Amino acid sequence: MVERTERRDRGDRGDRGYREDRENRSFYRRRVCKFCVEKIPLIDYKDIQTLRGFVSDRGKIIPRRISGTCAKHQRELMTAIKRARNIAFLPFTERG
Repeated sequence: MVERTERRDRGDRGDRGYREDRENRSFYRRRVCKFCVEKIPLIDYKDIQTLRGFVSDRGKIIPRRISGTCAKHQRELMTAIKRARNIAFLPFTERG
């Protein structure tokens, strides 16, 4: 039988060395909104090439923390993708 001193409880988080990981991690650059940089006034649902860059291969809309878009443009992007899906410019899911 294994003693409790050797193995920690499942509920016990303990110190897992997160502080060390944070100190050794290199600085990452925050992604900027592509639409703000290029000063695009409107995200068009008919511009399929632009919209495909913000949809995963499974057909999911990529979240803004990954894509780097601002909140305003992420909302516009979401409605443009949904409109393009309804008109069948974009597929809802990929066939697999």
